[in-house]
Amino acid sequence: MKIIYIHQYFKTPSEPGGTRSFWIAKELLKNGHDVTMLTTSTVITASKEIREIDGIKVIYFKVPYNQKMSISARIKSFFSFMCKATIALIDEKNIDLVIATSTPLTVGVPCLFLKWLKKTPYVFEVRDLWPEVPIQMGALKNPVLRWMAVQLEKTIYKNALHIIALSPGMKKGVLKYEPTSKISMIPNMAKIDAFWPREKDYDLMLQLGLSKESFKVIHFGALGLANGAMTIVESAKLLNDKSNIEFIFIGEGSTGDELIKECQKNDLKNVHFLGKFPMAKTSQIVNLSDISIVSFMDLPILYTNSPNKLFDSLSAGKPIIVNSAGWTKDLVEHNNCGFYVNPHKSKELADRILYLQLNPEIVNSMGIASRKLAESKYDKSILCKQFVNVVEEVANK
Repeated sequence: MKIIYIHQYFKTPSEPGGTRSFWIAKELLKNGHDVTMLTTSTVITASKEIREIDGIKVIYFKVPYNQKMSISARIKSFFSFMCKATIALIDEKNIDLVIATSTPLTVGVPCLFLKWLKKTPYVFEVRDLWPEVPIQMGALKNPVLRWMAVQLEKTIYKNALHIIALSPGMKKGVLKYEPTSKISMIPNMAKIDAFWPREKDYDLMLQLGLSKESFKVIHFGALGLANGAMTIVESAKLLNDKSNIEFIFIGEGSTGDELIKECQKNDLKNVHFLGKFPMAKTSQIVNLSDISIVSFMDLPILYTNSPNKLFDSLSAGKPIIVNSAGWTKDLVEHNNCGFYVNPHKSKELADRILYLQLNPEIVNSMGIASRKLAESKYDKSILCKQFVNVVEEVANK
């Protein structure tokens, strides 16, 4: 099949960010399909640039976006890519199938146009339940815009050939509008060949200004409003006199500056903000750490998240502390690879960190359980095949 894959934030392994679409595209190629990716770039000089990356034809459109943008600037970015992707789809010939992955929800609009104009089917992947996420976070307050966004969501789901949700909670959200036969659940993916437990690189540790002897707690990924990372900083305050515990942040986002200022204001020597790195370097730094934290604001809609950092932490063989009372809580608790803590209780997080620091045998056993789960259930070699099997099955029907 000739497949057009729409992902506004497509990343390769050499770039910071999630690479799910890259690995799925590679699996589609392996199965004999032709794949063209429509995405954005902030670094290309022309308005449009075409590259071939590992057999994937990637069409980049110059569209600005970053985590520090205002809501109006983000909406402008969403609509800019939506328009450019729609024109690109209409110009392409002989398309057999379109795959679109949210967020934002507007990536479904080009699919709708192509279906209505040329009857081309599409599969829609739900990475977040939009518009409910921005509604619950207070970013979409206008009642008319809310109604329009919900109607768009329903229309995209209704017209899709099939819908793939990234968590049980997301699937439940789609089930409000569509039958279960039309929905598959394929969660985010572990990458056991990219994140794995090995000897620690002590030279890198020193380069990063980290102590060789400390117990290290890492949070890697976005530092946006939804991540609620201030709770981690509050816990770091409680442990500031424990010089043998260090907190590491990898990533950037709209709350990054606020978090740094709070640490400076309280003279926290135990917190390190290291910035963004490509996946290989991120993997090295995660390997230096003892435990991983997956943090989100306490909103019911965020309980449905399927965060990359969780699955990369499983791959890395790390115990994981989650603060979201949804399926990720069940995942770490039922598989004995981590703990849940209340996001409103920074002392509870601090106590769990101290407990793990004082019990290295539990850190070791939870780390082994994490890696085992990544290898047996969540690795990309397993889930990419599931994704492609679903796509081929629904397309053949």
